[in-house]
Amino acid sequence: MARVETQEGAFELVRHGQREAMNGDEVEVAIVSARNRAPRAVVRSVVVRATQAFLGRFDIAGPLGAVVPLDARLGHDFFVVPEDPSPSRLGVAPGDVVVARITEYPTRKSAAVVTVERRVGPSDAVDLNMESVIASFGLPGDFPPSALAAAEKIEAHVDEEMARNPRRRDLRGELCVTVDPADARDFDDAVGARRLPGGGYELEVHIADVTHYVRAGDSVDNEARARGCSAYLADRVIPMLPERLSNDVCSLRPGEDRLAVSIVARLDGRGKVVSAKAMASAIRSAARLSYDEVDALLDGRAAADALPCAPGRASEVDVLLGTLDKIRALRERVRRERGAIDFPTVEAKVDLDDRGRPTGVRVRRRTRATGLIEEAMLVANECVARMLAEKDVPAAFRVHEPPAPDDLKACVQPLRELGVLDGGLAAGLLAGEPRALQEALGRASGTEAEAATSALLLRAQRKAVYLPHNDGHYALGAAAYCHFTSPIRRYPDVLVHRALKALLAGRAKGAEMRDQAAALPQLCQACSERERAADAAERASQKVKTAELFSGRVGEVARGAVSGCERYGVFVTLDDTRAEGLLPVRALGQEWFAYDEARLTLTGEETGEVWRLGRPVTVEVAGVNVARGQIDFVLAQDGDRPRDPRRPRVGGGR
Repeated sequence: MARVETQEGAFELVRHGQREAMNGDEVEVAIVSARNRAPRAVVRSVVVRATQAFLGRFDIAGPLGAVVPLDARLGHDFFVVPEDPSPSRLGVAPGDVVVARITEYPTRKSAAVVTVERRVGPSDAVDLNMESVIASFGLPGDFPPSALAAAEKIEAHVDEEMARNPRRRDLRGELCVTVDPADARDFDDAVGARRLPGGGYELEVHIADVTHYVRAGDSVDNEARARGCSAYLADRVIPMLPERLSNDVCSLRPGEDRLAVSIVARLDGRGKVVSAKAMASAIRSAARLSYDEVDALLDGRAAADALPCAPGRASEVDVLLGTLDKIRALRERVRRERGAIDFPTVEAKVDLDDRGRPTGVRVRRRTRATGLIEEAMLVANECVARMLAEKDVPAAFRVHEPPAPDDLKACVQPLRELGVLDGGLAAGLLAGEPRALQEALGRASGTEAEAATSALLLRAQRKAVYLPHNDGHYALGAAAYCHFTSPIRRYPDVLVHRALKALLAGRAKGAEMRDQAAALPQLCQACSERERAADAAERASQKVKTAELFSGRVGEVARGAVSGCERYGVFVTLDDTRAEGLLPVRALGQEWFAYDEARLTLTGEETGEVWRLGRPVTVEVAGVNVARGQIDFVLAQDGDRPRDPRRPRVGGGR
């Protein structure tokens, strides 16, 4: 049954109530009530269309071409008009999977019209579910030949650049390393650090000098600007830059000379930044380390000589990592004291075999190794943002506004249900005081309420966006912030690099920056939109592969906790895999369940049993829908209560 999400909660649509709307559209609805059943909705009009392109199977329907969406939620037929040459131009045959772009949306009087944008291939030769994710979120396909040809001609030419540009600092003799996930292929940051003789620390952050090779307006830059960012799906990476640059020329690979843009920051003994300078540089990384290797060293589970370092440098790298870890601890305290909010990070990724089939799930949490890199990147980003803001250089700033009062207010009752909020703390939370959010997260830490508390407060936050002016970053407690450290995979970082280089060269008011300033509003908006699409596609791809994994686990029993509550059921996140599925209200018991939107609870009106966020529960996997990335649960027989197959009455009250 189709549903619509509103500010008043989620409602099922009446029969034929979807009308011309499609999945994901922003719509205007009317809520209709009927005796002895929950209120339902009917679409009155479509406000904003969510889908521009989709994946479907091409066929012939008389004089027309027809594209049947692989995502049945789109709920409409789509046709290719006879005068459209796209199927024949692309060599599309009946039964082929294609990407179709909508040219005319359905109305109550006419069907939808599409044009074929790309032939994916025969339906039995592609991963249809993943291709559907790519098409649904409008992610790009292959690079155009012009961009690939231009990228293949690019060489690193570090020695030539050093001879040509006396202002570029030669830091190839300075110790630095890269630390990334074990499966990373593009290395856009390297770090170094040392204790200073008079006390304090010097932190070096070296970032791949992408803009030395990618010039504004060239074919590679134009394609990167259109893509906005790389997308990291469960089974593939859709990169912003061609592989020649992202994995070779720009990548800070160990033992190879590479051009970089470096930030050298001086910190006092408490970890506060006292000065910082930026420079174009050349570096040579001494080691490519994984987070697991660094954690093993810091935790005492591995010796320094086990690290994959340049010959004779293992002991130096050991000292370097210890210094970075000390800086991490100091910087975490500095950020807490100034009001930064650290949400617990838990990331679940599906492991795949060489054929793209899921084999298991890895759950990653913040560790000392991930933390020391994260803190170094935060320092570099803040230092660069401060330099640009102070000189009023046009750049893409990363802005995060305080949460809206209404969004915070919606957290109060559920947090009270979780037992982490009292009267005094609630007042601070409603005022948006960062320390109140910190305290709520601290109270929940290590308890069954931790995940739900973090999710509630995180959902109350506004989305961080790119803007052509600096308005600070609420969650980080930073007066100025930008993205500088990932120009291989984010276009706003490319814009920041160009701005910083112009500042260093005394060209901050030159023609290049005037052109960038004129384009910034549109570029920032486009980059924010592409980032949201890539993030949503990444989540959807993980859900698809997780559902595919669980398609072989139907009938298995697992422990989890309630992570969401709607009038139609509760969502349960499993403890071991972080997989989320729906425990429908019909599986909760044979009684009427009242939904309390303020408390986010379902309460049995006969037994008084309350289903709330954070409640532990043992469930059985009842079924999956791989294409939609959905998992369905029932209560396990030996869990909280035996399940009852009879459907209860459901509503917001009698």
